[in-house]
Amino acid sequence: MVYRLASPAFPLDQAEAALDAGRYVECTATQDKSVGWVPPRGQEHGALIESIQGHWILKLMIESKSVPGHLVRRKADEQAAEIEAQTGRRPGKKQLREMREDIVLSLLPQAFAKQACVVVWLDWAHQRLVLDAGSQAKADEALAMLMKCLPQLQLTLLQTTLSPQAAMTGWLLSMEPDVPQLGDFHIEREGVLKATAEEVSSIRYTRHPLRNDEVRQHVHCGMLPTQLALSWDARVGFTLTETLQLKKVKFLDGDPDASLPETADERFDADVALSTGMLAPMIGALIDVLGGELQH
Repeated sequence: MVYRLASPAFPLDQAEAALDAGRYVECTATQDKSVGWVPPRGQEHGALIESIQGHWILKLMIESKSVPGHLVRRKADEQAAEIEAQTGRRPGKKQLREMREDIVLSLLPQAFAKQACVVVWLDWAHQRLVLDAGSQAKADEALAMLMKCLPQLQLTLLQTTLSPQAAMTGWLLSMEPDVPQLGDFHIEREGVLKATAEEVSSIRYTRHPLRNDEVRQHVHCGMLPTQLALSWDARVGFTLTETLQLKKVKFLDGDPDASLPETADERFDADVALSTGMLAPMIGALIDVLGGELQH
């Protein structure tokens, strides 16, 4: 997910100190959720921001514990039955709600904790913020924590003149052997079409050519692309969605004979340099084929 940074860069040490107030702490026995920043390198008590070639890398940890709802309802029903047997009356709604809350608190220490991470990339050179989040909910968590710790950041969702869905539709309908407006991008063999009518139906293509009469006929009948697999310059593969999200990002080139960095720190630096060095120009090229950034 890509956002526009509308604020200038500020000192790294100032940002590091601000994030430290939101450092991650494990859930307590009766706590159902904990959200906070962890060192991107994975080193205990390490820096919360890594600055590599002008790119800032942050990492948010989201830990959550949940108690199965059916178990809470069953125990609440058992307690309600006991109260009714002793007093001759069924507990009211308020009392039942309080009973369920107490049951959840009593079971939380036995609940398994789930952890998920969101990597945050601040690209000051291009004034972009990129979130590597598996869902919109996790992205929202990261944005909320970021704005809480760094309120001076000004962010807007990056929008293009041509919507991704309109662009993908035009690419699929093009009769040219190569789509001129795609530039260095190439349509791969995966995609999803969804109907726009009240009856929601969809077609998912996997390992199937998408620029053919069959797909064009579906589009002419009202089905529009919501996901389309693309590659850029034979170096990066990804899936573009109708909301300008980039999914399943992978790097396609690389020298198999190249020597690997020896230490964990060297590997981290190399991975960040590779990712930012590939993705920054690719995102810029994608914005260009979508008609440029929408000016508000």
